[in-house]
Amino acid sequence: MAEKMKALERENRELRQANEILRKASAYFAMIEGSAALLRAMPEMLDRRSK
Repeated sequence: MAEKMKALERENRELRQANEILRKASAYFAMIEGSAALLRAMPEMLDRRSK
């Protein structure tokens, strides 16, 4: 029973680590997409500003 508990704790730890990696990757790619959208919109924003 203790061996099963250790295995489950290890699996839980590994899943939490994987979840944290995915969360960070998701935030990173959302930031990149937001930056890319801003860069795509910037010429139009600057054009409006100069008028």
